[in-house]
Amino acid sequence: MKRKAFVKCITGIVLGLMTAVTSMPLSAGASGLPYQSYNYNYWEDIVYTPAPYEPDYVVSGLALTWNGEPIGNFVSPQDLCVADDGTIYLADTGNNRIVILDASARQVKGMITSFEHDGAEDTFNQPYGVAISEKNQIYVADSQNHRVVVLNQDGTLARIVDNPTSEVLEDGYVFVPLKVTVDYADRIYCIAQNMFEGIMVFETGGQFTGFFGTINVEITLWERFWRKIASKEERAKSQLFIPTEFTGIDVDPDGFVYASNIDPAGEQGVRRLNPKGEDVIRKGSVGKLAGDLQIAGSTDYAGPSQFTDVVYRKNGIYSCIDRRRGRIFTYDHEGNLLYIFGGIGTQDGTFQLPVAIENVGGDVVVLDATKASITYFKETEYGRLINNAVGLRYDGDETEAVKLWQKVLLLDENNELANTGIGKAYLTAGDYPQAMKYLKLGMSRDYYSVAFRRFRNDYLTGHASGYLTALMVLIAAGIVVSRLKKAGILQTRTKKKSPAK
Repeated sequence: MKRKAFVKCITGIVLGLMTAVTSMPLSAGASGLPYQSYNYNYWEDIVYTPAPYEPDYVVSGLALTWNGEPIGNFVSPQDLCVADDGTIYLADTGNNRIVILDASARQVKGMITSFEHDGAEDTFNQPYGVAISEKNQIYVADSQNHRVVVLNQDGTLARIVDNPTSEVLEDGYVFVPLKVTVDYADRIYCIAQNMFEGIMVFETGGQFTGFFGTINVEITLWERFWRKIASKEERAKSQLFIPTEFTGIDVDPDGFVYASNIDPAGEQGVRRLNPKGEDVIRKGSVGKLAGDLQIAGSTDYAGPSQFTDVVYRKNGIYSCIDRRRGRIFTYDHEGNLLYIFGGIGTQDGTFQLPVAIENVGGDVVVLDATKASITYFKETEYGRLINNAVGLRYDGDETEAVKLWQKVLLLDENNELANTGIGKAYLTAGDYPQAMKYLKLGMSRDYYSVAFRRFRNDYLTGHASGYLTALMVLIAAGIVVSRLKKAGILQTRTKKKSPAK
């Protein structure tokens, strides 16, 4: 009896523990992160992955001081940029100031609230965007003053770019700059409010020279037909077919401009523009660069992502921030989606309204306008392996990249990019059977076809002499047999028919 009572007691405890464990709310990720990290496979199904980045810390203005005095919280900050030495420039829009921070964003190095202009003190009015040039000049999109202010490192005025004039601009056009960046030649690229013709370009002296990277909207045949038969009132109420407006901008070391935009069709939300303004970005095997893919019946992934900013990192890697679901999408130079992380929420590592993304010493940094804070994300081992492997492949060192891809597979055995990377390395090395094996696992049809074609050619080339010899022997034998038959030397035996009964 005592034994039965003891067993019942232990069983009750175990069941109670199981009930308590199963009733506990699960975290978003297996590691306790407030978001799920995932990617898409060849069939466009969601595949959950280890986290490539995890939140490190969050900084708000409330924790910062300048000259011994608290600077107060940020108010609706809209942009930030990073200098080569790691210094961060933040457009604190609601406070009409530019806050200068160190690389950790924990120390204030300076603040610009005013500057001397024409012998008088001048101030910002909702500075919306900020950029830093190679000459360490600060470019501020002073939106409600309708100008771009260029300041020297010490905060003194270098020049002002305003009142753009051109035959291509409408009469009475009001210049409202929102985002700004500058290339190695000090050309200014500016995203302006309600400017759908493209990115505005200003030369070093401030002269407006035209538009850059206009996104053309294609109208379907049905839409063309409907607009022809519709009445004037119906056409007036219909959707205007105007180009898409850009939302974020960055320049890589080679002078190519990365620009994000919101694409309602979910096809392409980021572009890489060459000096002619032509989009030369590569779209990978999926053929899309728009964040989340369309998944029927899903509420978490319904509708296309809305890229609000883009940052070029290094080795052809760039990241985009989705303001709709707070997720960060990272691509390589071939347009392959490397990893996805982040989300909407109130916990550290999630956002309410992400508006800008930057790279600071390998950390991914995101500015949230609603939270008025900066979030730092640090690499995990998984993220570091992928970033380094992509970097090695970008530099042409496929052999070293294979070692890292193999480590990636130990953490994520279903990683198609790792299998493809290994397959490409074997393809380059001429080991076509191994290349086909990994390229098949990576679902890379194009490269698999290349490997198979080369394997087939090598096989035929290596065995051609044997096949030709065998063919020649068969032909010669056939000729000899034919001639022997004609000479009567070789006769074909025929079966005698039995007499009819």
